[in-house]
Amino acid sequence: MPQKIFVRDHWPLAQKLAEVVYCNPFEESRWQLERECLGEDYQERYRYVAPGGAEELLAPNLKKLLAMALEFMEAARSKLAKARQVDEGERVVYENLVHFVVYHEFMQKYDRLIEGALAGKPVPGGVSFFYEYRDRQRYFLSVHAATRFSPEQEGLYFALYFQLRRAWLNIYRYLVGGSEAICALRSRIWGSCFTHDMRRYQRSLYNRMSDIVTLITGPSGTGKELVARAVGMSRFVPFDIKTGRFAVDFSEAFYPLNLSALSPTLIESELFGHRKGAFTGALQDREGYFEKCGAFGTVFLDEIGETDASIQVKLLRVLQTRQFQRLGDTALRPFVGKIMAATNRDLPDEIAAGSFREDFYFRLCADRIRTPSLSEVLSGSGAEIGTLVRHIALKVAGPVDAESLAEESIGWIKQNLGSAYQWPGNFRELEQCVRNIMIHGRYEAEDLGLSRVDADRVKEAAGEKLTANQLLSRYAQEIYRRGGSYEETARVLQVDRRTAKRYVLGVD
Repeated sequence: MPQKIFVRDHWPLAQKLAEVVYCNPFEESRWQLERECLGEDYQERYRYVAPGGAEELLAPNLKKLLAMALEFMEAARSKLAKARQVDEGERVVYENLVHFVVYHEFMQKYDRLIEGALAGKPVPGGVSFFYEYRDRQRYFLSVHAATRFSPEQEGLYFALYFQLRRAWLNIYRYLVGGSEAICALRSRIWGSCFTHDMRRYQRSLYNRMSDIVTLITGPSGTGKELVARAVGMSRFVPFDIKTGRFAVDFSEAFYPLNLSALSPTLIESELFGHRKGAFTGALQDREGYFEKCGAFGTVFLDEIGETDASIQVKLLRVLQTRQFQRLGDTALRPFVGKIMAATNRDLPDEIAAGSFREDFYFRLCADRIRTPSLSEVLSGSGAEIGTLVRHIALKVAGPVDAESLAEESIGWIKQNLGSAYQWPGNFRELEQCVRNIMIHGRYEAEDLGLSRVDADRVKEAAGEKLTANQLLSRYAQEIYRRGGSYEETARVLQVDRRTAKRYVLGVD
């Protein structure tokens, strides 16, 4: 008869702790589970964490949860060693607690591995702490045949822990702030990496995500490439237990290409590669990104909405067949990596206008992420502007003068722009604002008042004696011109997308 291994008083909380393992760490459900586990000992945390500051805010609760899990596991381990048969439900909970504890015990070692790779200083030789990890995991799992892992499983979970840690660090590295919009974006990115069901992911999807294309949309200047890096550099990379190495260096497996900056021929050469003599200047054979990418890399196609029809057709074929040809070559080559794309254009409207293929669009949008405008990020949080400015100031001025530049910039923005300023250039504009203040002590914002062009438009409208609907249509067209999409226009006008489109098109 299957035997219970958990102490009766431990079992209810052990089940909740085991659920934490599979929660999206950026969602309220994860925090609620922590509250239920810790009760009155739970410490509420702020939403905001800066790059490198996440662990400090999590530490008080995390330490208590780890101590609780270890207590439950040690008691269960002693019973597990004596059991003939183990209750299946309790076995699963026990293994989940082992993952929770062992992952966090080796977190700092993973961090050093990740930071070294990002700094261009990878750890020489193999990953030596794998054997330490393996021994620690075996301490808990090898006491009974029901929980014992094979060497292949040990390598798999070592790689999954590495992916989890990279995703956590990358999401905080590339997304700063704690507004609701940023928290929602972090959660969305985590879902793009692991799906909404992490149990299914670790069972069967971790090596199948290459087929999923991720499309990132949002206004210009909202960090779409940063989001792409957060996802692309957080992909699963297998660990070879024989060589003690990961299959690839994750920091060198991201291949970005701005499609709007290149001619169609150069786009094809960069992506597909070419044979010697394929076009003027092709002096030797060349691998393209689709070939270099490999199974664990990501090709990021920025400004996908700017591509002409011929490029769309060729990219569509790659997505349909997972094959491509070099320029000047007839041989088919397999594409085994992941594709991500981004645009600030409203692709459904580009389809309606005949400039973007509908079949290509639907191949792109299996996984969609939308980056919020800066005004969305700042809404409802007066402190968020200070958080972002301090981050920019540190990057621009360095640690010595970061705080003084931040205070100067925050004061100038508050006095001269105010909280109602819409930041049409989004994060990119805020960054240039801080740079301008550092150099000139001020920033000449386009929206500080009516520009000459704006003033002329107002005079023109008054002269034409426009109706209220016509004036609203003019205003909607200007918002659309600046924001680049009906979604952004609808958000500013506080109407639905269909109404915004009607205003932009001037339809009564």
